[in-house]
Amino acid sequence: MSDKGPPQTKVVVETSLQSPDYDGLLLVSSPPLALKAAALAKTLKAAIALDPALESEVAVLPLPDLPAKRLVHAPTGKIDPDYHDVRVFRDAAVKGMQRALKAGITRPLLVLEEDPAFENSELVTLLGALQAVYVPIQVREFDPSKKSLITHLGVYSSNPDKTKKIVDLAVTLESGRRVACDVGDADPERMAPPRVEEYIQEVFANSNIKIHVINSPQQLAKEYPLFDAVNRAASVVKRHHGRIVFLEYAPPDPSKIKETLYLVGKGVTYDTGGTDVKINGAMVGMSRDKCGAAAVLGFMQIVKLLQPEDVKVVVGVGLVRNSIGANGYVADEVLTSRAGVRVRVVNTDAEGRMIMADVLCKMKEAALEAVNPHLFTVATLTGHAFLAVGEGYSIVMDNGPAHKSGNSGRVQRAGDAIGDIFEISRVRQEDFQMHRGECVGDDVRQGNNQPSSRTPRGHQGPAAFLILASGLDKHGSGNDRPLKYSHLDIAASAGEYPKPATGAPVLALAKAYLLG
Repeated sequence: MSDKGPPQTKVVVETSLQSPDYDGLLLVSSPPLALKAAALAKTLKAAIALDPALESEVAVLPLPDLPAKRLVHAPTGKIDPDYHDVRVFRDAAVKGMQRALKAGITRPLLVLEEDPAFENSELVTLLGALQAVYVPIQVREFDPSKKSLITHLGVYSSNPDKTKKIVDLAVTLESGRRVACDVGDADPERMAPPRVEEYIQEVFANSNIKIHVINSPQQLAKEYPLFDAVNRAASVVKRHHGRIVFLEYAPPDPSKIKETLYLVGKGVTYDTGGTDVKINGAMVGMSRDKCGAAAVLGFMQIVKLLQPEDVKVVVGVGLVRNSIGANGYVADEVLTSRAGVRVRVVNTDAEGRMIMADVLCKMKEAALEAVNPHLFTVATLTGHAFLAVGEGYSIVMDNGPAHKSGNSGRVQRAGDAIGDIFEISRVRQEDFQMHRGECVGDDVRQGNNQPSSRTPRGHQGPAAFLILASGLDKHGSGNDRPLKYSHLDIAASAGEYPKPATGAPVLALAKAYLLG
């Protein structure tokens, strides 16, 4: 398999706290649980006796009897079993690693402690530590000497065999998250559509992931007309030319396939709003509008590394810049989607659903011949999602067949287990009514003239539009050939600019569909 992609932190399974290879220990604990690392328990007990606040605050403590000489203690604080979740370990690890870096530690040894209340506490702790040492792609490229914040990361626990499995899984998951962060975090020129394609080609080179790129203006106009409309303004600037990239992983033995996943990612590399231009500073941070595409690419990176025997995965990313220009699409245009649905444009700032609908239709066509197919769209689609659930939470919305299969619960449980949290919303009849055509000859209305944050059911409506515009309404529970479809709105979880991109929901998707 190819080892291209973002540089991976060297992670070492350590069997002794007496190793001279480290200049600092990092301990994430959940007081009042007793520590299994007895060599640290005495030091920590004495420090907390002097300052009880150390049960909830990060501190650097001396360790004169160990070669590392210092301990960064990052406690979770008191955990409420009803309302806290495993993210307390990730957050403590991030804070602890950040403090270790400030202390000048470059060879940290992470000490993992079990918490019986959280099955994956050790894995999530390690993922948090790795998250804290990720270096964005533009920093790495500008100054290669900064491509890594640490020399290596040691990982110690009382169970070395278990630790090895945790380390191997964490390194794989973090590789996918870093691919998502590379694409999602980079500015609109570094990750303009042609350069995202270049990055994809590099990451998946020499692997068994098949890549197919559609960038012909004639083919886009004919086969992906809604995408083409959004691409029109940017199409006059060569470095901003839009494209659709498909990636496919197929297990070696097709007879073993139990599930086929089709994921469509929104890759708007910059969103000006188009003719309905964003005003009053609302354009700042719109380079993050490609985080849906970033997430499905990160998921495919994990697929590449895990090589699942029973899951086939197809990814499609629509890469486009929603620019302003004389050639741009405008409200009142009536366009015919790939599915033959007449769509009236109402607001050019509702471009995300436009670029995904035809790709979703293409996936739908393939899904009809697949083993146990499930279709997804993943997008930073609505401000309403942020208002509805708050920062850090993704939303999953199932169509009828997916709802009956229990998919939303599957995704939510996976997210809860690995600290990549989902809330559940339902698509209802009102969402479809809002998008029914109003003018003679229209089938579907693209949206309305209000921001989603001022629109009732503002994050559910786009899911209904995608179902209608792609022709998936012909494949509901009452039809002869039902297809499962889920829309994931990650506007609140992808990373609020200028904070770093998070890579959400890569971890939850991997847990739900690849790890069980």
